[in-house]
Amino acid sequence: MRTIRRGGEHETEIKKSRFICALARVDSEEAARAFIADRRKEHWSAAHNCTAYVLGEEGNVQRSSDDGEPGGTAGVPMLEVLRHRDLTDTVAVVTRYFGGIKLGAGGLIRAYGNSVSAAVDEFGVLERRTLLVVEVLADYVLGGRLESDLRDSPYTVRDVVYEARVRIEIALSEDELEGFGVWLAEITGGRADHEVKGSTVVEVEP
Repeated sequence: MRTIRRGGEHETEIKKSRFICALARVDSEEAARAFIADRRKEHWSAAHNCTAYVLGEEGNVQRSSDDGEPGGTAGVPMLEVLRHRDLTDTVAVVTRYFGGIKLGAGGLIRAYGNSVSAAVDEFGVLERRTLLVVEVLADYVLGGRLESDLRDSPYTVRDVVYEARVRIEIALSEDELEGFGVWLAEITGGRADHEVKGSTVVEVEP
């Protein structure tokens, strides 16, 4: 799954109607609803404040609202953009200030969908990847060199603790685990141990 890099506001004008799309990163339905409520309060005089959000690791929670627009012409196309972009933990509110020219059902679907799509393009996306958390243990005398080598490697250093032995926590993909063991043995002469401690989710460039 992916999520937006950052929240923000993007405005487009279509046949004199203003469409203002606000995006935000959220981690719960409560947060999504609070963001929607804030936008509706801020734009209380707008003709419509249509909404869509997707939540959860697999994007299982999906909600949308047309807020008075003809059924299926606003919230659903907004939600479809989020789904098509494989986004989760993201809420979109498109505020419409009516300009006096009716767009028709097809025009509304395009306007609301394009509004969200343009905002996503502007603010960017990050891919969420699940990585293994691996703990590396080595004698104290190896610590400085080992930490330096790890920071220069493709692996992500998460934490370093110098005690009687040095403990370095890194993150890597499951596919990298076997090769990492070989690499670690080579650079330490077999004097370091490693153990998988769990997993973590990181956000990276897609």
